[in-house]
Amino acid sequence: MERLSSTTLIPDAFSGARDDITQQIMLIWDQIKAPLIVPLLKLAVFLCLIMSLMLFIERVYMAVVITLVKFFGRKPEKRYKWEPLKDDLEFGNSAYPMVLVQIPMYNEKEVYQLSIGAACGLSWPSDRIIIQVLDDSTDPIIKDMVEMECQRWASKGINIKYEIRDNRNGYKAGALKEGMKRDYVKHCDYVAIFDADFQPEPDFLWRTIPFLAHNPELALVQARWKFVNANECLMTRMQEMSLDYHFTVEQEVGSSTYAFFGFNGTAGVWRIAAINEAGGWKDRTTVEDMDLAVRASLKGWKFLYLGSLKVKNELPSTFKAYRYQQHRWSCGPANLFRKMVMEIVTNKRVTTWKKVHVIYSFFFVRKIVAHIVTFVFYCIVLPATVLVPEVEVPKWAAVYIPSVITILNAIGTPRSLHLLVFWILFENVMSLHRTKATFIGLLEAGRVNEWVVTEKLGDALKTKAGSKAPKRPRFKIGERIHLLEFGTGLYLFFCGCYDIAFGKNHYFIYLFVQATAFFIMGFGYIGTFVPNS
Repeated sequence: MERLSSTTLIPDAFSGARDDITQQIMLIWDQIKAPLIVPLLKLAVFLCLIMSLMLFIERVYMAVVITLVKFFGRKPEKRYKWEPLKDDLEFGNSAYPMVLVQIPMYNEKEVYQLSIGAACGLSWPSDRIIIQVLDDSTDPIIKDMVEMECQRWASKGINIKYEIRDNRNGYKAGALKEGMKRDYVKHCDYVAIFDADFQPEPDFLWRTIPFLAHNPELALVQARWKFVNANECLMTRMQEMSLDYHFTVEQEVGSSTYAFFGFNGTAGVWRIAAINEAGGWKDRTTVEDMDLAVRASLKGWKFLYLGSLKVKNELPSTFKAYRYQQHRWSCGPANLFRKMVMEIVTNKRVTTWKKVHVIYSFFFVRKIVAHIVTFVFYCIVLPATVLVPEVEVPKWAAVYIPSVITILNAIGTPRSLHLLVFWILFENVMSLHRTKATFIGLLEAGRVNEWVVTEKLGDALKTKAGSKAPKRPRFKIGERIHLLEFGTGLYLFFCGCYDIAFGKNHYFIYLFVQATAFFIMGFGYIGTFVPNS
């Protein structure tokens, strides 16, 4: 009887200890909440409201501008002189400008033939074009394959140069810079740049070069990207929605207002004189393309975006590849902003309004605020108000502003409007990585110059029209659990449970759904199939 009573006391003891710990935690929470947590959370809400308004005003401004551009038909041909280049009986082909086509690549086994073939297929007088393949491959087998492909096109009469380096210093910027040092480049007037997965149409140069030839103030003509594997999986559809907005709105607005936008690093043609005047390629950040564009703009050069000219390319189709790409695209601009902000402020060659546009709109709001407010406000601060009911977020900030911003972003891809909820969840998860990368760039922390080449599979590019792409796994458990996503998911899930048990039940559905998205992307690399629609 004594043994039985002693065994029943053990669970009671554990239960009592657990209750004591819970009471102590609640006591500590009550003691620090009013003097510390509430003021800090109110400050965080205030800052997030300011950033939300900044982003909202920027999105509405661009929506108004793009509407006016479309309404008044401000096409590039109306804003700049454009005439087709014609044959000259006296000078022959020498009347045409000399064009260099650069193709930087690194271990591009799956796509090197496509990019080289497309470049060699460009329509232009054969004695006025040079194809330059800048191969930084470290795999000797791939290197030999690329060199043999270049030799094959050379045997057909194509003026193609195969260039290699002893190192990968500066990565892509280093390769482009080294390529510009070749003696034969001195005779070139313009340079077209295509990444290894890009396939320009044969008439690409005929549609871009005339703008540069007839408008000496233009330094760059940028084409739009066309995604050949957008229907491959849910993740590629989400990327398409984000990038379509970038091209149809951001690039078009920049081109139509201040004749400035960020060079996309590929599918563009530069005036070589503008590159040289701006100081050439620099490898101080992972966004060498944006770096060159800002420096050229500060010299007074203008840029033109051609939304009607599209170049086929491939989107990252694995979560791992996409994460690395987004780290580079988020960290690089923030780091470049840190390095160039004072140079922009003190510049004497551009107007004050253009300086404001570059510093405030282009860099601060789009490259920094947009990432930070998406994660901090919607994934940290807003859920925290469930735990601290003394702090309230206005409905206009929690519902109306994000709804308008989301709709404005989604308009660029009308065919994917039914995927809007998935896009919101996906972008919120990715905002975690973008925010982290943004702070790394601003603080110049350890991974600030990390450059991982985006993996290109080439499957969609090789698939013939009318045939089905090879089936890929619908879901693949990752190589490891991503603790940041998993931890954020746990936080959101806890806030959702608290909202049901003790809160006002305002956000629990959002919190549970968003937590699920973080869990899915935290446990593995997901590629969910989406039917063509």
